[in-house]
Formats: sequence, C-alpha cells, structure tokens
Amino acid sequence: MEKNVEVAILLDIYGELLTDKQRDVIDLYYNQDLSLGEIASHQQITRQGVRDSIKRGEEFLYELEDKLGLLKSQQQLQEDMMRVRRLAENIYHISDEYKYSAQILQDARQIIQLSGQHIQE
Repeated sequence: MEKNVEVAILLDIYGELLTDKQRDVIDLYYNQDLSLGEIASHQQITRQGVRDSIKRGEEFLYELEDKLGLLKSQQQLQEDMMRVRRLAENIYHISDEYKYSAQILQDARQIIQLSGQHIQE
C-alpha cells in the first residue's frame, strides 16, 4: 500500500488518539494535499515545526498499528470476505449447472449478496 494512502487510513482509524495539532497537520498534509509551507502559514508555525509534527504523528500512528493491528485486521477481513464471495459464487455456479438444490442456489445467492455489501472495491 502506498505510504500516503496508508497514513490517511491510519489517521482515520487512530486520529482521535493524536493531539489536535498533529491530527490537523497530518490531515492537511495527507488528505488536503497542502505543502509544508502552506500548512506552516495556516498553523502559524515554522516549516520545520510542521515537518516535526508530521513525523511524530506518523510514528505514533504506526506504533498504534503495530500494537493494535486494526488496519491489518480490517485488510484481512476484506480479503476473507472476498474469498467467501468467490467460494459462494463457485457453489452457486456448480449447483446451477448440475441442478442440485434450489436451497443451495438460494443460500449461495444470499452469501454473495451479503458478502458484496462488506467488500470495498
């Protein structure tokens, strides 16, 4: 995963645990795509202060992820849901092809629909 995207996602997950200043600066840098100079002007601090705040905030976000693993768990759940969907699609197609059971078709269709609601593409 690209670092910019990863930090933005970590900010969504753990952002409330950062200081207000760190959260704002990281949001402006990663989500609003402002430069260090623009953020410095907006926050009325030096560019070095912005850089230091971003660096400390990133380190804290990665430390939280290392300890809690919420992003990793979310990604694993996403992968598992995609696998469940593929398996249900296989069951559906095999059952439909060989005319096994209407109940199998109905259950497989329901699994496909439910899993599709939880897969972020």
